[in-house]
Amino acid sequence: MADATAGPPARRRGRRRAGEDTRAPLLAAAREEFAERGFEGATVRRIAERAGVDAAMVNHWFGGKEQLFVAALDFPVDITTILDRVRPGDVDELGGRIVRTFLTVWDATGGAPLGTLIRSVASHESAARMMRDFVGKALADRIVRPTAPDRVELRAALCGTQIIGLGMIRYVLRLEPIASAGHDEIVTAIAPTLQRYLTGPLSPPG
Repeated sequence: MADATAGPPARRRGRRRAGEDTRAPLLAAAREEFAERGFEGATVRRIAERAGVDAAMVNHWFGGKEQLFVAALDFPVDITTILDRVRPGDVDELGGRIVRTFLTVWDATGGAPLGTLIRSVASHESAARMMRDFVGKALADRIVRPTAPDRVELRAALCGTQIIGLGMIRYVLRLEPIASAGHDEIVTAIAPTLQRYLTGPLSPPG
């Protein structure tokens, strides 16, 4: 008969057995390592150790570090879904909806996928391409083009400075007071600038 006073079984340490699914733990560990160290700083050995698997499983499941990186950048919510979510409603409040929606999505993952992307832009073409596609295609085509009175590409790039800059400060640098600020406070501070980039005049009058 089992001892009723016995505590829960101890968490197993060491590598997982060969028959266990090792792909999911590798992805989770890779997202953490890439978010903390970027593409260049993360190593296959450290990722495998963090996941508790043999390093050979990286090649088995993904083909190498670069392919693992691309898989780890797969966001839990598709970016077009996020942008489509904010479009309906008063156009004069679009800036606020964008900021609030991105904060909600980012906070749900602790900002890890975004942090990975931002840290790796300078050293990895896949990350740079994803960021360019976000600003130059998804943001421009789904939000700015249907809304802006003119200069779509410039307005999309300016909006990108606010959205990506917020992500950098809050989730990568973790700079206070932005890192721990509530959504309402951030929306109040940033939304008016984002709204001007979307629909307001970009040149001084005169």
